[in-house]
Amino acid sequence: MNIAKELAVQSYCFRNCKKNDEVAEKVRAVGLSNIELCAVHADFADEKSFEKVIGIYEKAGVKIVSIGVQGMNNKPEIEEKFFKFAKMAGARLMSVSFPFSFSLDAFRSAEKLADKYEINMGIHNHGGHHWLGSAGVLKSVFENTSSRMGLTLDTAWALDASQDPVKMAETFSGRLYGLHLKDFVFDKARKPEDVIVGSGNLDLPKLFDVLKKINFNGAAILEYEGDTENPVPAIKKCVEAVKEIARETRANER
Repeated sequence: MNIAKELAVQSYCFRNCKKNDEVAEKVRAVGLSNIELCAVHADFADEKSFEKVIGIYEKAGVKIVSIGVQGMNNKPEIEEKFFKFAKMAGARLMSVSFPFSFSLDAFRSAEKLADKYEINMGIHNHGGHHWLGSAGVLKSVFENTSSRMGLTLDTAWALDASQDPVKMAETFSGRLYGLHLKDFVFDKARKPEDVIVGSGNLDLPKLFDVLKKINFNGAAILEYEGDTENPVPAIKKCVEAVKEIARETRANER
C-alpha cells in the first residue's frame, strides 16, 4: 500500500465547518482526496440524508473510506443504519467504540452487522482514560471476537495511555484495519497537545518501517485537532511529513 497516495483525513479536524461541501473543499485544499466522516458532518441515523451527503463528496472527488468513531451499544436497529451508510459510500471500514462492559452481547451484535454488510470494524483506542486504550484489554477482546473486529490504531491516544503505538501496530498486525496518524506532546500534568505528525512523541519513521514489514493495507487517516479555526495549514504540514517519510522509506528499499 502506498500510504502517502491513499492518505485520508478525519472530518473532525474540520469540526468548526458544518457544511459538507466546504469540508470537501478543505480536504482537497490539504492535498488529499479521501476522508473518514464523523457524526459532526453526517447523521448516520437518518437514512433519508445518506444519498445527499455521499453525493456531495462524490461530486468533489473525495472518497469516504471510513466512518466513525461510532458507538456500538447493542442497538442493532440503530447501528445497522451506520453500516448502511458505510456500504452506500463504498467504505470498507468503520471506526468504533464499545461501552465499558465485558459482556460480549454488543460485540456479537456488531459482528453480525459487519458480516451482513461486509465491512470491518476498527476499535478506536481512545487514551488512558478509556477502557479500550490498553493493549492488554484489546488482546482479550480480539481473542473473543471474529476477524471482523480489528483496530483503528490512534497513535497519539496510544501515547496518552503510555502504550507504544509502533509496538501495537506490530502486535496487532493481523487485526490492524486502520490508523489515526496523530501526534501529541505533553505538559508536566500530562495534558496532551496536538502537533504536526512526527514532530512530537510519535516515531513516524519507525512506524512506517513496521507498516511495511506487516504489509499494512488498511486506511491511514490523518487527525489533527489543533487550530480549530483554520487547521488547513497545519494539516498540509502533516501531509507533507507523511509524504517525506514515505519517500525516505522507498529510498531505503533501493
